[in-house]
Amino acid sequence: MNRKLLVTGGAGFIGANFVHYWIKQHPSDDVIVLDALTYAGNLANLDPVKDHAGFEFVHGDICDTTLIETLLRDKQVNTIVHFAAESHVDRSITGPDAFIETNILGTYSLLKAARKVWITEPKAAAKAPLAHRFHHVSTDEVYGTLGANDPAFHENTPYAPNSPYSASKAASDHLVRAYHHTYGLEVTTSNCSNNYGPYHFPEKLIPLIITNILANKALPVYGDGCQIRDWLYVEDHARGIELVLEKGCIGENYNIGGHNEWKNIDIVKLVCERMNQLFKQDPSFAIKYPTALEAIDGNAENLITYVQDRAGHDRRYAIDARKSNKELGYSPVESFESGITKTINWYLENSTWWKSLTI
Repeated sequence: MNRKLLVTGGAGFIGANFVHYWIKQHPSDDVIVLDALTYAGNLANLDPVKDHAGFEFVHGDICDTTLIETLLRDKQVNTIVHFAAESHVDRSITGPDAFIETNILGTYSLLKAARKVWITEPKAAAKAPLAHRFHHVSTDEVYGTLGANDPAFHENTPYAPNSPYSASKAASDHLVRAYHHTYGLEVTTSNCSNNYGPYHFPEKLIPLIITNILANKALPVYGDGCQIRDWLYVEDHARGIELVLEKGCIGENYNIGGHNEWKNIDIVKLVCERMNQLFKQDPSFAIKYPTALEAIDGNAENLITYVQDRAGHDRRYAIDARKSNKELGYSPVESFESGITKTINWYLENSTWWKSLTI
């Protein structure tokens, strides 16, 4: 079907990258972005698509059910791709209220509006429910933590969230499932591993390391730095969601991972190594970022600083994406070597974007 998408949280990191990807791949579709523009939402993230004929931005909150209903009706939306979420674990520990409100109540608001407009109102008018899809974007953190030798998370791994963030996402996953089984809402859910790439908010690990090196600041590493994550280039995530929308079975969950496990400390050291190489190869970077000279000339690894570990820090995440590969044909296109190089280059070339967020 010709899709008219409502993308919630589409001015955030993953949402904006998905919007860029979708418009490039499906230029005839309409894409409405709804975003509250909290600290991690940034209109500048959407600059590459702002002039596209089928694109529209709406400033609003997913907890505003009336607004959602109006958008679904007036824009004849038939597909919701739900990214909007509070997602930083540290912030969930110090201030969990926002996570409960956005991730649980916000998802409930969307589900309630979708059910009313797509199912209840057509039935009241003696019509069939409207063709629709509600795709919910979740995280591997709902599964808890893994031991060093445990098999990777699969779609039937029991939920065991360990932070207010992951608990709020787990609750939202269950609400989406319930609205399918109870009310017949046509839903799919994807659980992804750690994303990285352009437009990543600078508080997250990879952009934090890049921007701190450029500013000659300490590179904080929690505990011993041996926490393991599966890293996924953000455009590969967008491609995975596209496959779920096009080929996924209603009511199913799909894991989208990078098959790419790294210890945090090794990620930090890799970024340091790449930054050292880039500054040696291209003298223009040293002119553009004079504050980085001391760090780079003395080896960026010297900035690594071990700090007290995060409370309840999960030791390892890993995604088993065999179901997505078998049923959807999904596999990551970007290697970590190429993806991390693209990411570093993007931050070097887009200092205006990230400096406005770190001052």
